[in-house]
Amino acid sequence: MAFHTTRPARSQRPGPSESTTPQAAVGPAGTDSAHVGDIVGALGTIEQDDTGRRGSLGERLRVLLVVMGPGLIVMVGDNDAGGVATYAQAGQNYGMKLLWTLALLIPVLYVNQEMVVRLGAVTGVGHARLIFQRFGRFWGMFSVGDLFLVNALTLVTEFIGVSQALDYFGIPQYVSVPLAAVLLFAVVAGGSFRRWERFLFALIAVNVIVLPMALLAHPKLDETAAGIVPRFPGGLDSTLLLVIIAIVGTTVAPWQLFFQQSNVVDKRITPRWIHYARADLRIGIVVVMAGAIAIMATAAFVFQDTDLLGRFTDAGAVADGLGRHGGHTLGALFAIVLLDASLIGANAVSLATTYALGDTFKKRHSLHWKLREAPLFYLGYAVLIGLAATITLTSDAHVQGLITQGVQALAGVLLPSATVFLVLLCNDRPVLGPWVNTVKQNVAAGVIVWVLVLLSLALTAATFFPDLTTTQLAWGFAAGAFVGLIGGVLIVLHTQYTQQTARIEAFKARHTKGDAFGGVTGEAWLMQVQHADGSPLSRTERKVALEHDRTFWRTPALHTLPRPQFSALRKAGLLTLRGYLLLAVTLVIVKTVQLSTS
Repeated sequence: MAFHTTRPARSQRPGPSESTTPQAAVGPAGTDSAHVGDIVGALGTIEQDDTGRRGSLGERLRVLLVVMGPGLIVMVGDNDAGGVATYAQAGQNYGMKLLWTLALLIPVLYVNQEMVVRLGAVTGVGHARLIFQRFGRFWGMFSVGDLFLVNALTLVTEFIGVSQALDYFGIPQYVSVPLAAVLLFAVVAGGSFRRWERFLFALIAVNVIVLPMALLAHPKLDETAAGIVPRFPGGLDSTLLLVIIAIVGTTVAPWQLFFQQSNVVDKRITPRWIHYARADLRIGIVVVMAGAIAIMATAAFVFQDTDLLGRFTDAGAVADGLGRHGGHTLGALFAIVLLDASLIGANAVSLATTYALGDTFKKRHSLHWKLREAPLFYLGYAVLIGLAATITLTSDAHVQGLITQGVQALAGVLLPSATVFLVLLCNDRPVLGPWVNTVKQNVAAGVIVWVLVLLSLALTAATFFPDLTTTQLAWGFAAGAFVGLIGGVLIVLHTQYTQQTARIEAFKARHTKGDAFGGVTGEAWLMQVQHADGSPLSRTERKVALEHDRTFWRTPALHTLPRPQFSALRKAGLLTLRGYLLLAVTLVIVKTVQLSTS
């Protein structure tokens, strides 16, 4: 079922070539003309010049169905092959005792991904291009280099997932892996955003079988509910910390930031539709959490009283174990979930990488282009898929196990770096104007970054000093939280002062020059933040003024904006973070090798 939303009169609409093909002129910041035009979704179209009001619930739901996609796909793609393996590992080895980690990750998911929704809709460019344009090539490679490394390894895990899933049905990997690679390329290379999104929606629909799969495992509600209470089964050691960091890394992966922002841009979502894009994200979070809990519960309750309890090896072994202890149907359902997750994940991760490559090298990078119109975009996608498939086919089970176990933890360790740049961009007023982060959003993002750093610090300490007790590590967390609180208060106070000063100076400058800002002259904009007599506006009046500014604001051409200046302290902090993360990555690799050989 498809929808066509309410539109202006025919005489005011663009012609077919303008509305359905990449011919329209790009906006100020954008460079790829395919990113401007009608929103063409799996379930309908919203024309570029549509300004109609949606009064009824039915009309708003129809718009949501058209806009829906980037948030849902990035969240379900989050439950990829590595995600299925990690949640199954948590359930098989620890029962439902790590369920609390998923609950705590819900706000992390929303805060991070909502920021990239705003960045994509307002700027019209991808995450990688923003980083390069605003911070320069050095800091761009500093951030994007991680993405390419982790994505390449993640893509290999997706093909490993395909191989393990179809092996359950007796299909060898030399057949399953090439077929999956050809299918993934064929879907993307069709030059139709709508056809690609419909394919992904069909795969997402298959994901609903996680619910009957979990029910067949006969879950116990009391044990499941008890898992919400934070605890460390068996004590807080490096092995448990690695699993917790892997859950974080597979649930909130760096590639998600790059994929969703670029996909929002590719779908042509503008600030007018941000409310619907946020709703799309919330729906995706509900779906991904339901799937993660179902997978964890399936492994936890089927293996509860068996010889496989606490003996996780890989997702293929989980499928075999479920078939042996829970019945062939349960094993088959898990294998189908694994296959479905692998295909969705492979598609999203490889697109995140090729989107970023297009941003980095300033080449066309849109699913609206045909193969002949953007050959480098599709060539990059094909090379990524081909390399990942080749590595899967030529590596042995031991190497595949190392990659699968380590890549999620690597993503979790590297997430603070990605989040730092995300927060910097969302506080970049020349780029986002009235859409910049509020103080509350910055506090939430700061808490997320610091908690992730503390987790990696704990893993470092537990690896170097294996005799550390749970109590000692807990005291370390408490001390780190106290330091983070003091630092956070100082940063908030400094941010409030600098933002207020910047706003006053901007108002004065625009008032003096009379420049247009978002369709409003400097004098008129100044009147929006204070009354004629100089008295401040009420909270309601400020909200109305903010919405007015947001309605008209779009990011200017990026090359015309002055780059933000990094203070010596900020540079030192970022370089220190980078150095520490390199150490943490090394320790993750060491710990993964230790676990695989023990």
